[in-house]
Amino acid sequence: MKRIILFILTNVMVVAVLGIVASMLGVNSYLTSSGLNLGKLLGFALVIGFGGAIISLLISKPMAKWTTGVRIIKQPENVDEAWIVETVRKLANTAGIGMPEVGIFEGEPNAFATGAFKNSALVAVSTGLLQGMTREEIEAVIAHEVAHIANGDMVTMALIQGVMNTFVVFLSRVIGYAIDSFLHKGEERSGPGIGYMITTFVLDIILGFAAAIVVAWFSRQREFRADAGAARLMNRKQPMINALARLGGMTPAELPKEMAAMGISGGIGQLFSTHPPIEERIAALQNSQV
Repeated sequence: MKRIILFILTNVMVVAVLGIVASMLGVNSYLTSSGLNLGKLLGFALVIGFGGAIISLLISKPMAKWTTGVRIIKQPENVDEAWIVETVRKLANTAGIGMPEVGIFEGEPNAFATGAFKNSALVAVSTGLLQGMTREEIEAVIAHEVAHIANGDMVTMALIQGVMNTFVVFLSRVIGYAIDSFLHKGEERSGPGIGYMITTFVLDIILGFAAAIVVAWFSRQREFRADAGAARLMNRKQPMINALARLGGMTPAELPKEMAAMGISGGIGQLFSTHPPIEERIAALQNSQV
């Protein structure tokens, strides 16, 4: 229930902020009595497309803490926590990034990294992961998440999402206006009619699905790079291969939607999955030159 409320409140806040920005820039009045102002529409699409992606990126770390219940390790309380913090520190130094915050959350095996900036990110692992893997395998998983940070994957995914969102907003309204104009050809009107609203609504959904497929494809390629990055950080690929094989035999924890792409294990579905199948990831590592 907490996750649902936070998700709704976050989206309401984002929409409100974007609406204010669009109004201040004057790009929310792209529909005029004389037609569609493409310049203003493009500005509106950019504000909505990139604005939402950037805001989501900037609040990704606090949202991750709230939605997953991560407990940040400020002062290790036992030997295992001390080892986790030191492992993250060692890998972060090797990767050339600032020390991330380190946290643990309750749940089945999984881990994630998030944050808008390389030098102030968050790496979190689940209790299920810590209980079900060897230390070498856990280190490989942590290395995978550190590689995500070092590769700038959070920013890259936000930019890709922004581009896709912009295309969806812009194209749906251009096509919607064209269809509406065709349906009411020869009629005198002061603005777009019901055809525009229905077409835009439907295209927002259809093009949104198409955009999600593109974003998911990029996310899967990013996972291969993070696996290879983990192998380089550890100077050998076998621990990452072992960790993936172990994970393949577990039931991974389900992360909140906004965090799923940053986890060690993703969802199901070939086109919409943010992670490649475990077997493909293992095969890619085995065939790599790391």
